[in-house]
Amino acid sequence: MTDVILDAKGLRALAHPVRVQLVGLLRVDGPSTATRLAERLGIASGATSYHLRQLADAGFVVEDTGRGNARERWWRAVHQVTRIEGEDLAGQEPEVALGFLQGIAAGQTLRAQLATAVYPGLPRPWREAFDMSDWMLRLTPQEAAELGGELRAVIERYRQHAPGADAPEGTERVSLILQLLPDPAAADDPEVLPSDAEDLPGNAEDLPDDAEGTRRDAGNAPGSGA
Repeated sequence: MTDVILDAKGLRALAHPVRVQLVGLLRVDGPSTATRLAERLGIASGATSYHLRQLADAGFVVEDTGRGNARERWWRAVHQVTRIEGEDLAGQEPEVALGFLQGIAAGQTLRAQLATAVYPGLPRPWREAFDMSDWMLRLTPQEAAELGGELRAVIERYRQHAPGADAPEGTERVSLILQLLPDPAAADDPEVLPSDAEDLPGNAEDLPDDAEGTRRDAGNAPGSGA
């Protein structure tokens, strides 16, 4: 699989929370059918089939012809990671961009809720590794971009999940959600954001621009951008 740079067409195709989650499930769990995916998401298989066709038209998924039969169609993801780079997509499609980001946020929230629900039954080593920390920092846009780049560099040193790939004994799939977000409450506090705050990354009407060539990943897991 390869990475995909999101363009306006791809952004429109992913501007639905179900499609974001479908791409994520196929990337994390491997090929599946519309029926099985519908069961995972708790929706009708007909709706899942429709969204899969829309994703196929946009090039995010393809039919896995090596599986299934005439009555059962299997689908697989074409890419492992979706990236947004440079181009002001939100300026071109503000409502679509907002829908895309809301789909990612909804999926990440659901994943966190599912993980916390099973926390009491985890083995002790995994309970001790469990972490839901957050920090409030004061940064410039440039500093925020640099921090994001440094954090991604650390993550890339560790073993990435790939469906069907071999891994050492004792490993489990771990969900790491990285969020670098301007504080919405700061919009009401003139001491936190300057008067030109509408130009800073993270406002609803504008996706953050990359600084110094750093990149943002979206949708590498269910609910996160495809």
